[in-house]
Amino acid sequence: MAASLRASSSLRSRLLSSSSGYYPWRLLLSSPVHSDAPHQTETLAFDEIQLSPEKPPTATAFVLHGLLGSGRNWRSFSRILASELHSRSPSDEWRMVLVDLRNHGRSAGIKGFDPPHNMSTAAKDLADLVKARGWPWPDVVVGHSMGGKVALDFAESCSRGVYGESAVLPKQLWVLDSVPGQVLTDNSDGEVERVLQTLASLPSSLPSRKWVVDHMLSLGFSKSLSEWIGSNLKKDNDHVTWAFDLQAAIDMFNSYRERSYWELLEHPPKDLEIAIVQAERSDRWDPDDVQRLKALAKRESKPDAGKVSLHVLPNSGHWVHVDNPKGLLEIMAPNFLSAGKN
Repeated sequence: MAASLRASSSLRSRLLSSSSGYYPWRLLLSSPVHSDAPHQTETLAFDEIQLSPEKPPTATAFVLHGLLGSGRNWRSFSRILASELHSRSPSDEWRMVLVDLRNHGRSAGIKGFDPPHNMSTAAKDLADLVKARGWPWPDVVVGHSMGGKVALDFAESCSRGVYGESAVLPKQLWVLDSVPGQVLTDNSDGEVERVLQTLASLPSSLPSRKWVVDHMLSLGFSKSLSEWIGSNLKKDNDHVTWAFDLQAAIDMFNSYRERSYWELLEHPPKDLEIAIVQAERSDRWDPDDVQRLKALAKRESKPDAGKVSLHVLPNSGHWVHVDNPKGLLEIMAPNFLSAGKN
């Protein structure tokens, strides 16, 4: 079923970061599952994080998770980023919108996200969310892993007028450890395939999180990977179920693997900066792709075109916001400030 998916030893890393730190402000504004605008179908689930909820935001960033994740994976980092941005520029009031992509998190329980399940439909969901809520278009879109390609598709579609004349191109994209071209599988060891096949073999309703973790351990999966799998369960009466639509998520990841956005990087639209962050220890990067990105980043700026930048995050594997959140913050925060200026 998932024979084409890339295996990655980084799956053994822990996805979810702790949010145990104390923050003396109200950050979580709301977590609506659907739009309250009239005559609208339900839209993506999301949470909002803002330093001063009583003030109107001056800039907005959408934050997009990766495969089998959800917006909550990015709460801790987004809180710290909001605080850092305020420290650097108190006049800026950033709003972070943590989205659950289609078939993931709370969005998995929402009807109306019809096939095909791919990068383009996931990106259009973001545009539908903006329109349904009556929001300004996001100044910045941050996407990790699969979410990085959703961000690229969103910008590409905006630039081509796919979302209508009202759509406004973001000022920045942050593509976090997401290969912009096709994802090769030559060096796959089959772990992702085994995980997905294991999950597909289980019934939809399961006894408990502990049962799932123990079952994964009994099949030879590592403790950290088994616990991460268990973290993607939600309570359903006396049982638990997955917080994602497995088959639809597989379809999305296959689209992530197959889609290429090199054309967008070669010809970025005017006033758009595409910032690529490569994790130093990530196993997902082909040397030729890295060299290609370095060449694009070194190109002379043109007044009628956007730009590409490449940043290497040291001491980090694929889970950039968990492995080195401080280093990621130091890369992103100064550049965010420029995107918040009109």
